[in-house]
Amino acid sequence: MAVEQGSELVKVVVLLGAGVLAVPLFKRLGLGSVLGYLAAGLAIGPFGLGFFSEAGTILHIAELGVVMFLFVIGLEMQPTRLWTLRRQIFGLGLMQVAVCGALLTVVGVLGGLKPLVAFIAAMGFVLSSTAIVMQLLDERGDTSTPRGQRMVSILLLEDLAIVPLLALIAFLTPEPADGASVSRWVSIGVALAAIIGLVAVSRWLLNPLFRVLAKAKAREVMTAAALLVVLGAALAMQWGGLSMALGAFAAGVMLSESTFRHQLEADIEPFRGILLGLFFMGVGMSLDLPLVLADWPFILGGVLAYMAVKALGIYGVARITRSSHGDALQRMAMMAQGGEFAFVLYSAAAAAGIVQANVNAALTAAIIISMALTPLAVMALRWAAPEKAEQDMEGVEVAQGLKGSVLIIGFGRFGQIASQSLLARGIDIAIIENDTDMIRAAAQFGFKVYYGDGTRLDVLHASGAGHARAILVCVDNKEATTCIVTLAKHEFPLTPVLARSYDRQHAIELMRLGVDYQMRETFESALAFSAEALRQLGVQEVDVAEVAEDIRRRDSERLQLQMGGDISAGISLMHGGRWTPAPLTKPQRSAKALNEEAAEAMESEASAKPPGEANEAKTG
Repeated sequence: MAVEQGSELVKVVVLLGAGVLAVPLFKRLGLGSVLGYLAAGLAIGPFGLGFFSEAGTILHIAELGVVMFLFVIGLEMQPTRLWTLRRQIFGLGLMQVAVCGALLTVVGVLGGLKPLVAFIAAMGFVLSSTAIVMQLLDERGDTSTPRGQRMVSILLLEDLAIVPLLALIAFLTPEPADGASVSRWVSIGVALAAIIGLVAVSRWLLNPLFRVLAKAKAREVMTAAALLVVLGAALAMQWGGLSMALGAFAAGVMLSESTFRHQLEADIEPFRGILLGLFFMGVGMSLDLPLVLADWPFILGGVLAYMAVKALGIYGVARITRSSHGDALQRMAMMAQGGEFAFVLYSAAAAAGIVQANVNAALTAAIIISMALTPLAVMALRWAAPEKAEQDMEGVEVAQGLKGSVLIIGFGRFGQIASQSLLARGIDIAIIENDTDMIRAAAQFGFKVYYGDGTRLDVLHASGAGHARAILVCVDNKEATTCIVTLAKHEFPLTPVLARSYDRQHAIELMRLGVDYQMRETFESALAFSAEALRQLGVQEVDVAEVAEDIRRRDSERLQLQMGGDISAGISLMHGGRWTPAPLTKPQRSAKALNEEAAEAMESEASAKPPGEANEAKTG
């Protein structure tokens, strides 16, 4: 018994060690974490070093990673948001599945497969890997972008498509003589009951349950409850003959408007990441190397042919639905592979006697190879066709030889308001913006805005920064603001630079770069808002002004403290964003007291922030 336990522990250590070593190495090489997990699984699997003999068992357990991944995606998909995507899901998604399925079926028939087998092979390959695509989107930060949302919509339709495909396999299976047609109707009824039950439990039971658990103040019980929700929903769908991942996604959607959404996401995240990594390693272990080597021309040729034809189908559908050339290329590179649901479909077809065992093994190997090639395809596309902002320059002039007394960089809402005072005093201004749509919109209201990227030194010179009496940085990107301020203070040290800062930490960063004036984009507006609230409550105007001034003073002291200055020496105090000699007029307090006050203030700010403004809550 001790020997068996020791051998099992060795396997766990080897499994974790392979992932820990491979993933950072592959990411360092620019190959991504997915390919690292696949390579690690292949290395320690039955066809590698042989530490594991049954890759299917690990793959079955690790499928829970995909389940939890879709639960987390569901938490981000409020029903109203999902409803807005209905045309993309049932329009774009259905079109891609139909077009690619038809093309791949033709390829299979031309490759010598029977029409029915070619259709099943094609539909398995059409179902892209949700795990791989979502991981790539997550690594690139594209999940919530319009391009990412279109891919998510297609993936959702493909996950839904496994249900009718499995039903088709069941109907094509020869019926036993004991009246299986009745059992099929029973299966359909069970599936519907599972869906209705899941919706009912998610809608009327889970929120009261989590409120009770929250009052108990037992964090580990909340984590257990989160796991129970995910696994319970997956199990209910599996009992109903449906996809476990679909059940988890549905549960996530039902809980997306719950007050416990962020708590659930935080509790699930560690398990999701580990199990998803195990899933990719299990896929790597499942690659039958002897089979691939024995028939490698047929398998490799089939993989390349299927991926190429599917990529062309995806590109065509994307362009027909008015996606840009760049978006279409990204979609075809990321979605040209087969997915994990193909394993389920092929296994069901083999069990039904529709697909022979050797064909099933070859198709499964082809899916795994296509999954391994996807990160390489994405990387090759990035090298061959770097992403560029495709902007229509019609009616837009590029900044060249501008001579304004004030240079405004960025003409969004902030820049538009900032320009009004200058224009009211008759000061001539030069404005540059790198969004052509914004430039054309401003032209409709009589503003002359030139195209230019303020993060480039040559553009700053062409925009007249060297002659300007002041430079106003009004862009809404923190990194771009920092870059522009750095360039401006280095190249034009005598020109005052005023900048829009994102949050407290960014304000400190800009002050260290020597900016002449900075203003946090929400600070003064929130202060004016709260002052009006006091007036509405009947507070006297003199008291309102005193409160506002006190808040500004305290904020300045906290900024100085975080800058590392010596408050007690009264060296300087920041008021309204500018550094000026200003000895403290009130009784001086210790740095410890100011630290405590700053911590209380930052804590109150963080607790008052909505979840979407977590960065501001953390930094001030």
